Amino acid sequence: MKKHDYQKSFNAGVTAKEAFENITNVAGWWTASFKGSAKTVNDEFEVTFGKTKVNFKVTESVPYKKLVWLVTDCYLDWLNDKTEWKDTKIVWNISKENKSTKIEMTHVGLVPGIECYNDCEAGWNQYVGESLPKLISAAKGILFEGSRG
Repeated sequence: MKKHDYQKSFNAGVTAKEAFENITNVAGWWTASFKGSAKTVNDEFEVTFGKTKVNFKVTESVPYKKLVWLVTDCYLDWLNDKTEWKDTKIVWNISKENKSTKIEMTHVGLVPGIECYNDCEAGWNQYVGESLPKLISAAKGILFEGSRG
């Protein structure tokens, strides 16, 4: 049986440009502990949650359509394998669907069976399923205090 990468998608009543700008506003929907830039190829950024930190590099950026963030380094404090996300990718696809914009996120490499899957799935469900849509619709995301990332 093939293991599937984590995926989350939702539709929003905004333009593709607005969706892209909100996704790249990482401090607005994921964590205020954000350093760097997440928009253009070769941008680098870091997010931290207590002792947990994740470093990314933008490897693909097609404005208003697609973004790919490669995890270049990480320290996932609560896991036995603290570098489990290293070399995984966060892929964002933005497309028009009827009268709205569809936002799809795939965490390539985050698959059932790895140590962090359950916690990370819950985290992404909060951040991409709740906080990012809230940032897009109400201009204020929900930064979940104490979350691992």
